[in-house]
Amino acid sequence: MTPNSRSGARRRSVATLICGALAAGGLAAAGVTALEPGAASASSHREAPLISGDPQYDNTDVYAFVSPDKPDSTTIIANWIPFEDPAGGPNFYQFAEDAQYDIHIDNNGDGQGELLYRFTFKTHIKNKKTFLYNTGVVESLDDPDLNITQTYDIDLFQLKNQKVKYKTKVADDVPVAPSNVGKASMPNYEKLRDQAVYKLPNDATSFAGQADDPFFLDLRVFDLLYGGNLTEVGNDTLKGYNVNSIALQVPTDMLTESKDQPIIGIWSTTQRKNAQGYYSQVSRLGMPLVNEVVNPLKDKDKFNASSPWDDKQFLKNVTNPELPKLIEAIYKIDAPDEPRNDLVDVFLKGVEGLNQPPHVRAAEELRLNTSIEPTDSPKRLGVLDGDNAGFPNGRRLTDDVIDASLQVVEGELLGAKNDLGDAVDKNDKDFEKSFPYVALPTEGSRGPLAKGTTDGADVRNQLGDALQPAGTGTDDTTLIAASAGAGAAGIVLIGAGLMWWRRMRRGAY
Repeated sequence: MTPNSRSGARRRSVATLICGALAAGGLAAAGVTALEPGAASASSHREAPLISGDPQYDNTDVYAFVSPDKPDSTTIIANWIPFEDPAGGPNFYQFAEDAQYDIHIDNNGDGQGELLYRFTFKTHIKNKKTFLYNTGVVESLDDPDLNITQTYDIDLFQLKNQKVKYKTKVADDVPVAPSNVGKASMPNYEKLRDQAVYKLPNDATSFAGQADDPFFLDLRVFDLLYGGNLTEVGNDTLKGYNVNSIALQVPTDMLTESKDQPIIGIWSTTQRKNAQGYYSQVSRLGMPLVNEVVNPLKDKDKFNASSPWDDKQFLKNVTNPELPKLIEAIYKIDAPDEPRNDLVDVFLKGVEGLNQPPHVRAAEELRLNTSIEPTDSPKRLGVLDGDNAGFPNGRRLTDDVIDASLQVVEGELLGAKNDLGDAVDKNDKDFEKSFPYVALPTEGSRGPLAKGTTDGADVRNQLGDALQPAGTGTDDTTLIAASAGAGAAGIVLIGAGLMWWRRMRRGAY
């Protein structure tokens, strides 16, 4: 249990990796070495039945890596709200106010968190008499034209055996970067992003706001394994979609147990307040793919409501996995012998000599050896390609966890060399070189210009200043007049439509 919580957590969808691996296996059987992954496997995109209906509380991915431009620090990124359509207004994407978004750190390998960073959010509305997210061009996070804003607090809990020893308020009322409405509303979104990067005490840094979804794969695997004949492959299905990100960069010595024990385990959870005022864990995410393609349907919601120190109950799902058997049945590729202790090491313990802490308890966490320095030339397959600074030693944004996981599932670590993978090897957008590293979100106005228009038109001139910036002290006369004018125009259009319909009705009968 985590502080103020009454239950466990959640995770991702098994069908995802299964489908990705099946597709990969099919290509291998056909003599092809590149193929698309399946459903958002490495990310918890709609991975379990219950959480798929609550996107505000749904973790999508967790990343943890030694900061490449600040190697004495560790960066953790956790994402929520899958499949954000950039043009999804007027109610754009917000963190839930009745949720606790938690990042857990296990620094001694016992499957329990010794540190917990909790993010909680508040929503602020300047003008409730408009439906608009912004009432004009937004040039800063405190711009009066940014009608709906959010702020967050950070609390740090120090725990022992899941009992709170100390609680510290790390930050209060920090601004959140808004959804990227579009070029007309937010012509310099990068400036808004920069303003949302917040310096914390002790040389730490935080960020919360919208970002491009960094996970890359082809989700059309669910259409009978890419059309039934592997013709539907090679497209990054998540291209153009955004997520809400929480990023935290902390001096490494604040996270680790000691210099002699530099390995930490990381996972994130979401806790939601129920009608009685208690918080229950509804989402959980650490290592990619485990809940998505290892746990069967009967265990998915249970896993999301559970904690790492209780993961023994899911052990058989890892030692006797379903996925290799499906690949063997359909594509005649021999499944490795069971029990799959190699998968226990990769997904539950960490690789011995790399990122496995001493006296480790098998638990689903993203394990990172913080003593391994980042490389200037990261390889997308990470450890499988000799790059020990990458997955499964933590997870960088550029790591191709689909390809790496598929190869491990099919016995790469047992001597069954293979080149299984997908045709999507990198994100559609370049990542940033400094914190928070995630790419800028795709804007809502990313489509082509309307016919007969030109770029750079002045939105305020087009509106005729019908909407006054909220908080300017003026009355609502202008807005009312604009609404009345719009209503009158609507009546005229309705009347014209009725006349046309009557003529058509007479003609038809």
